[in-house]
Amino acid sequence: MAEERLQKILARAGVASRRKAEELILAGRVTVNGRVINRLGSKADLECDHVKLDGRLLRAPRHMVYLALNKPVGVVTTMHDPEGRLTVMDLIRGVKQRVFPVGRLDYHSEGLLLLTNDGDFAQGVASAAGHVAKTYLVKVNGVLTPAQEREFQEGIPLHGRRTAPAGLRLVKSGPNPWYEVRLIEGRQHQVRLMFRHFGLLVEKLKRTRIGSLELGRLKPGEFRHLTPQEVQRLTRSPETGRG
Repeated sequence: MAEERLQKILARAGVASRRKAEELILAGRVTVNGRVINRLGSKADLECDHVKLDGRLLRAPRHMVYLALNKPVGVVTTMHDPEGRLTVMDLIRGVKQRVFPVGRLDYHSEGLLLLTNDGDFAQGVASAAGHVAKTYLVKVNGVLTPAQEREFQEGIPLHGRRTAPAGLRLVKSGPNPWYEVRLIEGRQHQVRLMFRHFGLLVEKLKRTRIGSLELGRLKPGEFRHLTPQEVQRLTRSPETGRG
């Protein structure tokens, strides 16, 4: 097999998405043939070279795994947590293959989360370039004005960069309304920060859909394997986040 960039090798070995793999490399946790590699752009051949993460030899997975999890509130979307909190990996019982989360849901959020050992799949679903929409039900402590709704939909400045066009729909009115939000981006805490831009705080946040895949009847803490058809729809027929 030809040489590949090291972050792609780590993703293909099922240890992390390419984005997270870059962080592992920069942290000096990856070695190739005994030599620490801590810069991006380095290449290796997983079939010929000894590539290790934290001293563990990596191999390409023989079987690709794709999981849908209903992440509960109070669970961390990481492989390990230094504070000892419950992680999504603690909920994946009986899965022999090593998998990792696709994107993230923060500690106080719940809903649909994908896990896999397919780095290319994770990259396509999680990145904005993949144009796979993520849909959320969000309860906030106030109502957006019509002008604010339009600004929310068209994009707002966030950390010096405007957000992509977003879908926004009021689904339940009242002093603490519920909105449906659809995004193609996955910036950290993006939904919460977008509402905060208008002086509103998110009280509850639940992801209900990723692309064509719905949360369905999964109870909090439950997971299931995706069907081949579901995987194919996510990778070949993504929905856009416009709306």
